[in-house]
Amino acid sequence: MIKAYYDLHIHTALSPCGDKDMTPNNIINMSVIKGLNVIAITDHNSIDNCRACIRVGEKNGILVIPAMELQTKEEIHLLCLFKNLSMLENFHEIILGKLGTQENLPDFFGRQLIFDEQDCIVGENHRLLITSAAITLEEAVEKISNLGGIAVPAHINKGAYSIITNLGFIPEHLPINTIELTKKTDIQSFQTKHPNLKNYNIIQDSDAHYLWEISEREHYLEVGELAIDEIFSVLSQNNNTVR
Repeated sequence: MIKAYYDLHIHTALSPCGDKDMTPNNIINMSVIKGLNVIAITDHNSIDNCRACIRVGEKNGILVIPAMELQTKEEIHLLCLFKNLSMLENFHEIILGKLGTQENLPDFFGRQLIFDEQDCIVGENHRLLITSAAITLEEAVEKISNLGGIAVPAHINKGAYSIITNLGFIPEHLPINTIELTKKTDIQSFQTKHPNLKNYNIIQDSDAHYLWEISEREHYLEVGELAIDEIFSVLSQNNNTVR
């Protein structure tokens, strides 16, 4: 078995409040320095930097999972992970139709930058991305599942944008097998406080908006090979196998 040291919640400079140094090469190089071998790029309600990050990752031995962080109608943050870029793009098209038309406020949230593989700025997303899409949690999870993706409720132990804070529970009928806690959280204490969540896989990510926030070589998934199918196989099971 191989240990896939991961951080499945990283933002680029496309995300509001994302640091301008969060470029594809900087993120991948920092991931290499930190000793990671699998990451996910999870910008808010957008995927404009996923392709460049995936290609840079391929050149540097980092598996980059195509992903996005969706903010649902209930103001719940949801990591949306997919096996390939085509599946993610199909989901993104759905979300684009659910977002409002309000423009970003660069002086307040920062510019929402789009990069190529050389970290050159090739565009800017002018739509306000730090907002809720007009799609419910249930609708989103269903569409993600139908497209072959995995939905992971993000930072559920935080006081804002959390499924536990906003709903108080995880609907049992939804195909959710993995939940995310913020890094440095004591998992045993969390499970003692929330015994009804003990059967879920738990991952711990950085939610990095700055390079130094990217996770260290701490948490891993045991897989047969470093491949997205293997990662998905682990995250799809209710056996608490993630460390």
